[in-house]
Amino acid sequence: MPRVAIAVAVLALYVYGLVDVIRTDGRLTRGFSKTTWIIMVALLPLIGAALWFLIGRPRASAVAQPVYQHHPTAPDDDPDFLRNLEQRRRQAEAERLRKLRDDAARKNQADGGPHRSGSTGTGTTGTAAPGTTSGSSDAGGPAAGEPGPRKPGAAGEANAEGNPEAK
Repeated sequence: MPRVAIAVAVLALYVYGLVDVIRTDGRLTRGFSKTTWIIMVALLPLIGAALWFLIGRPRASAVAQPVYQHHPTAPDDDPDFLRNLEQRRRQAEAERLRKLRDDAARKNQADGGPHRSGSTGTGTTGTAAPGTTSGSSDAGGPAAGEPGPRKPGAAGEANAEGNPEAK
């Protein structure tokens, strides 16, 4: 019976020591690295476990500091990430508006200015009233890309009887 008790005590010390080494944070081990302690306890069951408890085990006053204590875990909890996201959104919006303005300016230059058709007759060639043709090819119709005059019965408009389908 004493042999069995000794064998059980050695086995319990071995298992407890091995589990303790495995669960200990690698930065807190003393003497050797955590891998070395695991090998020592596994290969030398009684001596390795005894050495672990005497030399390698961390002191009770040693507390492991979390590696990422000051960093939030999710991006939407990180104020720096949210600030950067808002800055990128504003820059993208400013870039989009700048491109729209540039495209509008380019189109106005290609069309010859913002008010090409529908002039009031002041300072232009010809003396025709607005909406009439004076015989020149310039005042005859809308420029390329500009909508023409609206015709009755166009899409969405009703005819004289109020029926949009009948013509």
